[in-house]
Amino acid sequence: MASPSHRNNYKPTLEQVESMAATPLTDVSQQARQESPTPPSTAADSIQLQKDGLPESETSTLVTSAFERRLVWKIDLFILPILITINFLAQMGRSDIANAKIAGMGDDLAITPSKYSMLGSIFLIGYTVFQPAGTLFLHLLSAPVQFGGAMLAWGLVTICHLQGNTYTAVLVLRFFVGTAEAFVQGTVLYLSFWYTYRELALRGSIFHATSSLAGAFNGLIAYAITTTLNGVNGWPAWKWIFFIEGLVPLVFSLVVFFLLPSIPDKAKFGFSQEERDLLVKRSRAAHNTADTKLRPNLVWKALLDPKVILLGLLAGGTHFAMSSLSNFMPDIILGMGFSDVNAQLMSVIVYVCGTVTTLFAGWISDKINRRGIPLMISLCVMVVGYVMLLVTTSLQARFAATCLLAMGGFPAAVLTLMWMVVNVVGYTKRGTTLALMNIVGQVCGIGGNQAYSDPPLYHKGHGASLGAVGGSLLVCAIIYGYLTWLNKEKKRKQWGEKAAKLRDVSYDIIGDDHPDFFYTL
Repeated sequence: MASPSHRNNYKPTLEQVESMAATPLTDVSQQARQESPTPPSTAADSIQLQKDGLPESETSTLVTSAFERRLVWKIDLFILPILITINFLAQMGRSDIANAKIAGMGDDLAITPSKYSMLGSIFLIGYTVFQPAGTLFLHLLSAPVQFGGAMLAWGLVTICHLQGNTYTAVLVLRFFVGTAEAFVQGTVLYLSFWYTYRELALRGSIFHATSSLAGAFNGLIAYAITTTLNGVNGWPAWKWIFFIEGLVPLVFSLVVFFLLPSIPDKAKFGFSQEERDLLVKRSRAAHNTADTKLRPNLVWKALLDPKVILLGLLAGGTHFAMSSLSNFMPDIILGMGFSDVNAQLMSVIVYVCGTVTTLFAGWISDKINRRGIPLMISLCVMVVGYVMLLVTTSLQARFAATCLLAMGGFPAAVLTLMWMVVNVVGYTKRGTTLALMNIVGQVCGIGGNQAYSDPPLYHKGHGASLGAVGGSLLVCAIIYGYLTWLNKEKKRKQWGEKAAKLRDVSYDIIGDDHPDFFYTL
């Protein structure tokens, strides 16, 4: 690797930069070892980091090996399923209110459309207020304590819905469910500790596909409970829904407490020493540094970054539509003329469509190493769905349009997060950006819930969601163009004197301003 002084005198062309970017290089610590007597090699030490600054932003990807593939497979089988289950149960806890409503709670508690909108909004208020703590305190509390504690809390509060015999009581309980679930949103940040950038979109899609899968599963559970448990033990069907969906996360919290490792550096159960060494190297390759910690002075710097602001706006428009879609899905289908029970079953089809396209979008995104283009396509699918809902009265067409909303919306939500993860570097900056995106998203989600107050066709809500998604599409195009321009500027300045001085600064401090970091489009 050239010395800083050499870089100051040597200014390659763009073609030369791209040629060098294809050459595997070692990171700083490996360079130091090369300049000293070479120690005995291990399978972990044989991994070489590619040069930062790949033209397609393949930042610090790793040359694959059989040993590494086995390790990634172990992460996929051991850690990813725990995270998937956490997110799956969280999404069920969020959308169980929709199934409980049409399983009898709406009639028993005299819940009007405006009151129901408030139930969805109060959840988001609790969720939003505690979002920053739920993201930035991950290193302080540790993943098993934070995630396990959150599951224990929302499981208990969900079971307490059995005593929610008034609308006011349920309103208070929904606030606390939202508060507890805010502390599992750090799972996205935690996922980035374990996977390299070229692995994240597919794993993130698998992880977030549980959002749509949970909706489908909720519909099946609600159908089964409504037809078999209604009246058993003197409980109406909607109370059984809350009891079962509160008991499961409460029990699974024990698995999280005892099996989930906090960070790759401290992984013990199920990993050999050689595997732990490689886990750390992979985490460093994804710019998770050894000196990672919460740096309060970087919070405001992150909030003033144009990229972060644009990502927040993008998340806001997407969440406006997706939050209301999740909360009102059974009602939307009910308004098409289906019976209460059949509406539960038909919602399963919609969520399955969303699951399939989410997985495909994640796979193709990793395959082409792009996030922006698949995201814009997903948003366009949503636009088509909302237009169909507004202009057609055909039952079949309206149901197809609802499927399109899920097929575009769930991938859009995932790709928005994954685009942020690969383009915002440093624990504090990435955590701050994630918190901002979730806060803006949930605030917009509150607005989305309030817009859906005109059953059964919900034209006002669909129109508002169409505007929000159209705005997100515009912001997405702006981000794509802005990142393209930033990459050109970085390549132009990569070998300058200022870049040479910044090159040795920790990624955790300097973040994506590092001269060797390039953005994924």
